[in-house]
Amino acid sequence: MDRRGPLTPAGLAAQVLADRVLADRVLADRVLAAAPRLGGTRLVCVDGPAGSGKTTLAARLAGALGGDTAVVHMDDLYAGWTLTGAVARLSAGVLRPVAAGRDGAYSRYDWTAGRFSPAPVPVPVPGVLVVEGCGSGSRAVDPWASLRIWVEADPALRLARGLARDGDHLAPEWHRWQETEAAHFAADGTRERADVVVDGGA
Repeated sequence: MDRRGPLTPAGLAAQVLADRVLADRVLADRVLAAAPRLGGTRLVCVDGPAGSGKTTLAARLAGALGGDTAVVHMDDLYAGWTLTGAVARLSAGVLRPVAAGRDGAYSRYDWTAGRFSPAPVPVPVPGVLVVEGCGSGSRAVDPWASLRIWVEADPALRLARGLARDGDHLAPEWHRWQETEAAHFAADGTRERADVVVDGGA
């Protein structure tokens, strides 16, 4: 993989603080300059702990990249509050077909019903595929990834964001999830393998 090194707080992170639009454009330009590794598609993995701002960054990046961009959320691939099997579902349903030039599809997890929906969500072959969520930057995905982005923010801010979104009654689940993701990131070296580190708390 062409690793040009993380953009540190002296580079991209400073631009994130100073000018979001400029930062998004810098990221988009870097994506488009990278070689496609998922067949003819450039795969961008936006990983980091829950509540750090991955979904927001992925949406902004997709907007900066323009029309031929698809976004897949790992939240749709978790079987509830567990990482187990999510990357395998992503690989089998989306990454391997797209790498072969075929449309992908996946079943979205229904968090209210507690099961996967039987109706498949199609993923037509895009020019850029942005996958965001914990586990998107897993080592198993490395051979396909054109750019790996790590998003981080203060733990207290991340928890506050999560509970504001999901409700205080899910605080125990959030605390367990934080332990689960921290163990995954440590074992996988996710932050250390990232090409770009972004401050999602700014």
